[in-house]
Amino acid sequence: MSDLGLYSLIMTVVLAVYAGAAGVAGRRMGLPGLVDSARRSVYVIAAFLTLAMVILFHAFATHDFSVRYVADHSNRALAWNYSIAALWAGQDGSLLLWVWILSLYTACVAWQTRTRNRELAPYIVAVLCANILFFVFLLLFIASPFEKLPSFNIPADGRGLNPLLQHPAMMIHPPCLYTGYVGLAVPFAFAMAALISGRLDDTWIRSTRRWML
Repeated sequence: MSDLGLYSLIMTVVLAVYAGAAGVAGRRMGLPGLVDSARRSVYVIAAFLTLAMVILFHAFATHDFSVRYVADHSNRALAWNYSIAALWAGQDGSLLLWVWILSLYTACVAWQTRTRNRELAPYIVAVLCANILFFVFLLLFIASPFEKLPSFNIPADGRGLNPLLQHPAMMIHPPCLYTGYVGLAVPFAFAMAALISGRLDDTWIRSTRRWML
């Protein structure tokens, strides 16, 4: 299963590059079909990252200690709720949580701009996809949550979760915090799109007001 999570990240890279490039190219060459294709690619990116999250959740729930990240942050004695919340107990899982939330925001923005802000939309998607690419690069080459241990070195039990993190607040704190932090990428993308496109009126400000709130 962990291999499928890794392939999901790889497919995310391919689609993010395509969505960013196709959207901008379609806008500049006057090809609305290409822009629409880029927008639909964003939905698939969110689906792939959701799949990656589900796979890592499954690894924790089933105590799959062949995955290094699971072995480092969970064990069989851990309560089921902390076993699930252990997904964001370390850097690898936290980065995956971050980019997953970012992909959901990006999909929402792509849906929201399908009929309005059409001049800005391709650039907004491109900026958000660049953000996604950065975090997925980290997950693939720096802090992979799907790295597998050698078959001869798979432990019978994991190291367990840091006792300081075994608190009910730990289950909700990172998701709530990231919802705010990651959400700021949307106003940033609108601002960058306005600069790139030269549309420096107040349209982008009015469009991001709810996102900021």
